[in-house]
Amino acid sequence: MDCLTSFITPQLETIHVGKVRDSVRINDATRLIVVTDRISAFNKKIKTPIPHKGAVLNSIANFWFSQTKHIIDNHVIKQIDDSMTLVKEATPIRVEMVVRGYLTGSMWRGYESGKRAFSGTVVPDGLVKNQAFEQPILTPTTKDDDDTEINEEQIIQAGLVSDDMYQLMKEKALALFSFGSSYLLERGIVLVDTKYEFGILDGELTLIDEMHTPDSSRFWSKEDYDSNPSTAEQIDKEFVRQWMLANKIDGEVPTVLSDEVVVETSKRYREILKIVTGSAYQVPHESAKERMLKNLCANDLMYPTTIHIVHASGTDSEFINRIEGQCKNNKMATNRVAESASTYADVSVYVNSLDHPIVLAIGVQDDLQSSLKNLGLPLITATTDDTIEDIMTRLGKVVQ
Repeated sequence: MDCLTSFITPQLETIHVGKVRDSVRINDATRLIVVTDRISAFNKKIKTPIPHKGAVLNSIANFWFSQTKHIIDNHVIKQIDDSMTLVKEATPIRVEMVVRGYLTGSMWRGYESGKRAFSGTVVPDGLVKNQAFEQPILTPTTKDDDDTEINEEQIIQAGLVSDDMYQLMKEKALALFSFGSSYLLERGIVLVDTKYEFGILDGELTLIDEMHTPDSSRFWSKEDYDSNPSTAEQIDKEFVRQWMLANKIDGEVPTVLSDEVVVETSKRYREILKIVTGSAYQVPHESAKERMLKNLCANDLMYPTTIHIVHASGTDSEFINRIEGQCKNNKMATNRVAESASTYADVSVYVNSLDHPIVLAIGVQDDLQSSLKNLGLPLITATTDDTIEDIMTRLGKVVQ
């Protein structure tokens, strides 16, 4: 199946690779969020991607961003592809605002063992699994690998955010949860719990990252919950977690999913999209990479082709400069790589590049030429005795 597992190109700088999302620098004020088909569970990166998952998540998040601007502004500029969104560059606040409407999940496991205080919020005795709280509660965590609990006093003392700004974060998080809960309830879904992330943009609190997606939220079917609250089945990626728990290998959960689980998970994500937005996901006819490249080029963020200029040390830099200038005139990006022990590795990184890579080897040794040929990429060899016009003609024929 066609899946997007990474974003690779020498034309744009990847500044962060998360569990699911890759962040790519456009300029100082703008970044590109690429939502891949990767999936994680139990803080593990699953090796098996889920077809169309990234596109579905991106569409759900952007739907919610557009629906909640009356509550708080967000970082979205525009969605340029099923899997990609341009956003404003904000300074992130290193706190996740977790809002819980029900006693379930890890909180229930702690409660069952006697714990009553969660991120500074004390819950009463006598509650049962999956019971609704009288009012949604906040249990903030730090943005680390373990989602460590942190209370309001610790947040302020650590200087993560000012007291006034934190009070605003609380207000907005609860307002977003209330809006999302009401909206989803009308569609037969219970928003059990979720998390919000905020940043500072031009001095103002701004909603960032994602919201109300199956990756960041827990959902129940209202009908299922009403009939038997204690066994309500989650309709998010809990399906994957339960399969992993049931298929442990030597006591460890697997990181490779079965074909059946992959198909079912992809189906469930698309079903949630339709319930939330009212629109079904239309599976594209072209591959994810080709679709993304086309949309990046249409938005003048990339060129369709990168010429990797591998040159012998001592090659006239002016000669290479002229080639680079001609490539730019013909809407081809360039990546200059000097001949060295690491040259093959430096170029091989881009074998699966989003753009169409071509290798131009200028005056390099025969053994390196042979190695570069083994990459399986189009390879053109030249020397400084060749004319720029001839080299560009040969490149043009390959690009065509």
